[in-house]
Amino acid sequence: MGERSDRLDDLRTNLEGPLAEIGIDLFDIIRNGTDRATVIQVIVDRPGGVDLEAVTDATRVISPLLDAWGRLDGAYTLEVSSPGLERPLRRPIHFTGAIGMTVAIRSRDEAGVAQRDRGVLISADDEGCTIDSDGAPKTFTYNRIEQARTIFEWGPAEKPGKGTKPGRPKKEMSPR
Repeated sequence: MGERSDRLDDLRTNLEGPLAEIGIDLFDIIRNGTDRATVIQVIVDRPGGVDLEAVTDATRVISPLLDAWGRLDGAYTLEVSSPGLERPLRRPIHFTGAIGMTVAIRSRDEAGVAQRDRGVLISADDEGCTIDSDGAPKTFTYNRIEQARTIFEWGPAEKPGKGTKPGRPKKEMSPR
């Protein structure tokens, strides 16, 4: 995993500057598959969100840089996308960017017991993060977190139709 991680860090360094020049932030890079069937997922973001035009622009920048990078053996598939509404949190910068949002965290405690928690992310730094879990702070170090993501919460549903005004009885329908 170390060599693969080093390669992705090297790739991240090569992509961040050129993407920043077109107003796009590199959110994450994920490598899946084998050397024969490698998929490189490049997740990008920008203020105001990512649309199809931004993905197209990012792909035009990334593709030739990835070809010239020379650290991939064989063919690969490039996928460029936005982080989506429910964003994965994998690096400290992801956690600091999600402060104030509701997050779900799957972790293991010191005894190795799996835990699932949900709450509002109230702080994060290079070592770990803290959520407000039902009014009580709960702190996690990153080395104990197995998976974390933001949670998109829908607002209250709009009431269909006009409805009645408070204090007025509903009009009864007369049979026809």
